[in-house]
Amino acid sequence: MGFWSSLLGFIGFGIGLPFGLFIGFYFIIYCKNEDVEDPITSLLSELDTVALEDLMPEIPLWVKSPDYDRVDWLNKFISDMWPFLDKAICSIIRSTAEPIFAEYIGKFKIESIEFENLTLGNLPPTIHGLKVFETNERELVMEPAIRWAGNPNIIVQVTISSVQVSVQLVDLRVFAAPRITLKPLVPTIPCFASIVVSLMEKPDIDFGLNLLGGDIMSIPGLYRYVQERIKREVANMYLWPKSLEIPVLDASTVAVKKPVGILHVKVVRAMKLLKMDLLGLSDPYVKLSLSGDKLPVKKTTVKKKTLNPEWNEEFKLSVKEPQSQMLHINVFDWDKVGTHDRLGTQIFPLKHLTPNEPKEVTLDLLKDTSISEPHNKKHRGQILLELTYAPFREDHDGFSGLLNGFSRKYSVIDRVSSIESPKGAGLLLVTVQGAQDVEGSRHNNPYVQIIFRGEMKKSKVESLFYPYLDLNTRGNIMMGRTRNPMWNEEFQFLLEEPPFQEKIHINVMSKRTGISFNSKESLGHVDINLGDVVHNGRINQKYHLIDSKNGVIHVELRWETI
Repeated sequence: MGFWSSLLGFIGFGIGLPFGLFIGFYFIIYCKNEDVEDPITSLLSELDTVALEDLMPEIPLWVKSPDYDRVDWLNKFISDMWPFLDKAICSIIRSTAEPIFAEYIGKFKIESIEFENLTLGNLPPTIHGLKVFETNERELVMEPAIRWAGNPNIIVQVTISSVQVSVQLVDLRVFAAPRITLKPLVPTIPCFASIVVSLMEKPDIDFGLNLLGGDIMSIPGLYRYVQERIKREVANMYLWPKSLEIPVLDASTVAVKKPVGILHVKVVRAMKLLKMDLLGLSDPYVKLSLSGDKLPVKKTTVKKKTLNPEWNEEFKLSVKEPQSQMLHINVFDWDKVGTHDRLGTQIFPLKHLTPNEPKEVTLDLLKDTSISEPHNKKHRGQILLELTYAPFREDHDGFSGLLNGFSRKYSVIDRVSSIESPKGAGLLLVTVQGAQDVEGSRHNNPYVQIIFRGEMKKSKVESLFYPYLDLNTRGNIMMGRTRNPMWNEEFQFLLEEPPFQEKIHINVMSKRTGISFNSKESLGHVDINLGDVVHNGRINQKYHLIDSKNGVIHVELRWETI
């Protein structure tokens, strides 16, 4: 008797458990409350405190936060463009998903996976507020608050052992706060090279998944598991500081070339140069420059009355592209009156140099660098050079973190410092971007003076006058004044030792173009401690000008160790 009762109990449990789960699944998914009433609508002024507190999460950010802007115009634009954006986005989804589907064909008896229907619906996402950040970098950073309660109809048909199963995604709801960075800003349409997207917090994603006519997300426990899984996977890929970078322009066409090393050139001697003077001699000197470089040429001293001069003079030139740049060597004959005659010229490709290995080269001088010309065969002498290419160290570029909250390789001010202070020769790069709110009492042609170790370098003159249309004078073109000049000029200082305890002096001057007793006027100056630049590798900052009421100058400084 005991045996039969136990057997019947096991049978009853085996039949009752699946039957109970089936009935429960049916009532959860298919049974709907028929006593559904229309929601009660009320004015905000009629709600009590508790009801208003419940509505706070639904209020747009531009209402709650003053640093968020209202962007109804952008929502209108997205709404009008949504039918076209829907097709474009669905095309991207389809092309991205099809290779993924193909990986599962043949596994788990899956015969095919394809989209039966793919549309995002007619309800576009809305932006509840937009925050724009101001940085010192060449970039535009903004944070939109995106909400999308869409009605997509996405049906994926899966064929398993000749049985077709349809899975439908419905009732999609997404709340996200991405950070979108357009960088770097370049003078080429569309004026930025790439789009970098990061999520500042885990997104809120909710959706329904219909399978065999019922929403399987209604199964207890499954909904929470899927939600956490999606948030975790999205966070692993795109949660700040991780990001998704979408290239817009070819990097090679918009990249700002920075120096990557130093070329040491020792001009030793020249042999058997051409006779240019009446006495059968010449007064030779040498000019050195790199192709694609706008910096002033390097020049040796003049050796009087000789055809076999010896200089033994050393020069340093900053290199930006060692694989493509060439060293231009030009030998001239100095004259007191008139132009200096060129005795010969030659070029040397830097790609023939091994880093940090000296190389002695003897070059035949030509009339010009065109090898097809027959007159180049005339003997014009030779020149002996000692060349060494020294690339910069990689100490400061090893860190690529995000200290300032923006997606960039370098931070604005903070930089991870090495435990050991940098030593050895290096290149100090000073880039003067521009100034703001500078104004002279008499002059309006500002330029910048950079003084370091007794050496002074000057920028171009930026006129403060600009034309504008004056409607009060019947549309006449008038000349106004702007107090925000832009230079965007780079200056280089080659140093034997890092400038730990030194400062660089930057002075904003104004120069009158005509004849005047007071031809120059100082608009403000600043002294910058270079110790921070050496330790951090790079500083990009705006400095308040001394002796200026509201003047600010934007300067980027970099130190590269050889």
